[in-house]
Amino acid sequence: MAAPRRDTRGIVDAPGLFTRVQFRRRTPAAPLRPYVEHYWLIDWDLSEPYATHVVPHPCVNLVFQRYADRPGFGEVAGVGLELFAQKLTGRGRVCGVQFRPGGFRPFAPERPATDWTGRRLPLATAFGPTDAAGPVLEPDDEDVRVAALDAFLAPRLRAGPRMLAQADLAVGLADRIRTDRTIRRVADFAQAEGMSVRALQRLFAGYVGVSPKWVLLRYRVHEALERAASEAEVDWAALAAELGYSDQAHLVRDVTATVGVPPTAYVR
Repeated sequence: MAAPRRDTRGIVDAPGLFTRVQFRRRTPAAPLRPYVEHYWLIDWDLSEPYATHVVPHPCVNLVFQRYADRPGFGEVAGVGLELFAQKLTGRGRVCGVQFRPGGFRPFAPERPATDWTGRRLPLATAFGPTDAAGPVLEPDDEDVRVAALDAFLAPRLRAGPRMLAQADLAVGLADRIRTDRTIRRVADFAQAEGMSVRALQRLFAGYVGVSPKWVLLRYRVHEALERAASEAEVDWAALAAELGYSDQAHLVRDVTATVGVPPTAYVR
């Protein structure tokens, strides 16, 4: 598996965030890497409040967090369907686990991934009572925090061989959607993979938590937003064609529905 991603896809105004917080991605232990994309660590000490916004990836996160006004706690954050916003004030710390799309089910095999979609639930909902927040959040040494995340997750990778095989399939298919620009239609993708559309949809419901079409559209929006933020001038019609949209208006509608403003306003 590759090293942690270096792109900032999904983070709205990444330069503004990175001037205010310490943000790092770290690689999990080797046995976890087929299912965990990376750990993400954030620390801040702010003199003024700052609101961060994220266009969620099609994946589950475990989020251990500590804010100035409350003790540390952990949550399961299912695939977010809307723009996520979080206000940061004073001092705080977050240690997160970003699973690969399709990769969380082996750690919580009793429930389909759709049970978590659009929800943020206490860690105990998936794993029972646990005091993991303290060992993950308290150490100042970053390596110790990463080791605590490894130690929490490793014994909870408890799915059987059949479920692991299905998870591996879901992870691979979702990654193909993310990386293969030639994938334009779910029906064509399913046929190329030797699956029916219904079988593909059932697999994604059980292991990813959203439909293949939703994943395809979300990755397109991520790329469009990254291009909008990094290029001085964007040819929206050309970008729409490059991303597989039928026309510019369709791209504009998807971006607007995701972040709440049209692409040109997002750039401003």
